[in-house]
Amino acid sequence: MNPRIDPHILGEAADWLVQLQSGSATEDDHRAVQAWCQRSAEHAQAWQRAEAILGDFRRLPTPVAGETLRRLSRQGGVSRRQAMQRLGLLLLAAPAAWLAWRETPWQQWRADARTAVGEQRPLTLADGSRVLLNTDSAIDIDFNAQERRIDLLAGEILVTSAADARPLRVRTLHGQAQALGTRFSVRLDGTLTRVAVLEGAVDARPLHGSGNRVLLAGQRSAFDATRVQPASALDADDLAWEHGMLLARDMRLADLLQELGRYRPGLLRCHPAVGELKVSGAFPLTDSDASLRLLGETLPVAIHGLTRYWVTVEPRV
Repeated sequence: MNPRIDPHILGEAADWLVQLQSGSATEDDHRAVQAWCQRSAEHAQAWQRAEAILGDFRRLPTPVAGETLRRLSRQGGVSRRQAMQRLGLLLLAAPAAWLAWRETPWQQWRADARTAVGEQRPLTLADGSRVLLNTDSAIDIDFNAQERRIDLLAGEILVTSAADARPLRVRTLHGQAQALGTRFSVRLDGTLTRVAVLEGAVDARPLHGSGNRVLLAGQRSAFDATRVQPASALDADDLAWEHGMLLARDMRLADLLQELGRYRPGLLRCHPAVGELKVSGAFPLTDSDASLRLLGETLPVAIHGLTRYWVTVEPRV
């Protein structure tokens, strides 16, 4: 569990972070930060959290990271106090809110096929099967005399299997989904692998444990390494991403933004005060900025961004 740190101390850490990255920090400033960190264990923890965020900023596309930090320290755009509040909120949320910002594992960079954030890529495999990679996805492909295997390393894929005597399996860290003459999607979602079947059937099998489950067309389920959840009816909206759309029906705004955030680089935050607002509509995934504008026009919310890579949806004042 993350240690709770006094918000006042986090605010001071945010202040020092921006000062050291402002381009005008002096040796006295650096010595002052060292002295500040030594005041208590809580001060040291707050600074460690600030440095972790700084490391994640450095993973942003250049020169976006520097520009974002410069905007935090300038009087223009937002006041220094507002900037500190925003960075302080980020510190409060870290590291949980920034786990998604960890650098891509090396296995994904070496994958046989991958997509960037916001990109979709269709593939035709050697046997004629078709795979559509969704945003920020990576796969390895291994066809041999015994099987056709796709290792899903990250993200989500839609598979249309071709007729072949060899079994077609999609493997994840939680287990595997074997096609039984079918069209289906597989998504890595945190601690679960999610499977949705459009045609045919899929045998979902966890890595450990003997309980497999055959999912039929129109069904979906999820499994971890030990158990497959009961099947439920597939919602037609679940695979609207294939056509570049996100369909919402009375969806929580926080959930919609979390899903929309998968299709845009950077950080997309939802203020807790508006997270429970219900949203219905069709939102383009290929133009997430347009989707955000649509939310701003139809809901009592305001879209604030230091850059396109750091956007917060807040209550409209």
